[in-house]
Amino acid sequence: MKAYQSATTTAEAELRPTHPIRLGLALNFSVFYYEIMNSPERACHLAKQAFDEAISELDTLSEESYKDSTLIMQLLRDNLTLWTSDITEDGEEVAKLGAAKVGDGDE
Repeated sequence: MKAYQSATTTAEAELRPTHPIRLGLALNFSVFYYEIMNSPERACHLAKQAFDEAISELDTLSEESYKDSTLIMQLLRDNLTLWTSDITEDGEEVAKLGAAKVGDGDE
């Protein structure tokens, strides 16, 4: 965790938001939060922040890193789409379970 945090601090200070290494770090760190730390909200926040910052500077992409950067941005967006649908589904499941428990208590 400390290594990711240190790398992120360095990347944010030294690299543009569209740099493939900075984007790749954000992608990996967000997957770490989602898969290892079981923190989908933090994972989504990190991925969305990296994606939004890169989008805002898309016109600064150099020709040599354009393909790499846009590929990683697509992966960030794909993960966000998947993770937000998982969070929504989990929330619906919790709501259904809560409603079922309330219904069971009334009978």
